[in-house]
Amino acid sequence: MSDITAGSAIREPYRPGQSGGHGHGLFAATGHGQGGPASKFVTVAYGFWIFLLSDIIMFSAFFAAFAVLSKATAGGPTGKELFELTRVAAQTGLLLTSSFTGGLATLATHRRSMAATQFWLLVTGLLGAAFLFLEVQEFAAMANEQAGPSRSAFLSAFFALVGCHGTHVGLGLLWLGTMMAQLWVKGFRPELLRRLHCFGLFWHALDIIWIAIFTLVYLLGASP
Repeated sequence: MSDITAGSAIREPYRPGQSGGHGHGLFAATGHGQGGPASKFVTVAYGFWIFLLSDIIMFSAFFAAFAVLSKATAGGPTGKELFELTRVAAQTGLLLTSSFTGGLATLATHRRSMAATQFWLLVTGLLGAAFLFLEVQEFAAMANEQAGPSRSAFLSAFFALVGCHGTHVGLGLLWLGTMMAQLWVKGFRPELLRRLHCFGLFWHALDIIWIAIFTLVYLLGASP
C-alpha cells in the first residue's frame, strides 16, 4: 500500500467496506452504525427541507395557473396597465435585504451575541413588514380601480399567486416575532437555534419565489 493510499484510509473512517467503525481518533464514529446517527440539528433541517419542497410544489401550481390565464383579461385591465414596477422594485430590494440581515442574525447566533442577534432579527422583521405594507398598498390600489380578483381570470390568478406569497411573508413575521421573544427569555437553547435555522431556510425560499414572481409576473406582464 502506498503512502497516499494509507493516508486516505486513515482520513476516511466511514468508507464502505472499511472496518473499525468504532475506532479511535479524531474521525472515529460515535454512536450506532457505520458513521453514527445524524444529529438532531441535521434531522430537523432535513425534515424542514421536505416541507419547503412541498410548498414549492404548491407555488408551482399557482405559477402554472397564472401562465395559462395571464391573457384572459375578459376586456379588463392588463398587467401593463396595472403594475407599477417602481414599487415592485422597492419590494424586491426590501425582501432581498431582509434575507441578508437574516444571515447576519445567524452569524450573531454563532457568536452567542444576544444584542446583535436581536438587532438583526428586528431589522429583518421591519424590512419584511415594509415589503408586506407595499404589497397591501398595491392590492388596495387595484381594488379601488375595480381590478379585484373577481374582475377576470388573469386577476384571479394574480391575486392567488402574489397573495399566497404575501401570506407566507406575514406568517414568517409572526414566526420571527415569536422566536425573538423566546430567545430573549430562554437564551440560545439548542431547540431555538434549530428553529432559527429553519426560519432562515423558509425566508430564503420566499426570496427565491419572489424573484420568480418579479420576473415572470411583473416584468413580463408589464412588457409590451
